[in-house]
Amino acid sequence: MEATTVTSKGQVTIPQALRQELGIRQGSQIEFSRVDDHLEMRVMHTPEAPSISGYGLLKSRRAAVPADFDPASLLKP
Repeated sequence: MEATTVTSKGQVTIPQALRQELGIRQGSQIEFSRVDDHLEMRVMHTPEAPSISGYGLLKSRRAAVPADFDPASLLKP
């Protein structure tokens, strides 16, 4: 069991090992409930994992190449 400190704003840091084990990441929704003399935390919703490939993250200023473009047409006979 790991201990953490409460900030002046009432925030705590969930240890990384627990976040990974429970799949908690930015945007996750957490529910707190009081049970007798302690709190229970339950993960209600976890957003979809971000894409690993990175495809589509960058935008180009150049015009798109048509799908039917044949690069061989650039070669001179």
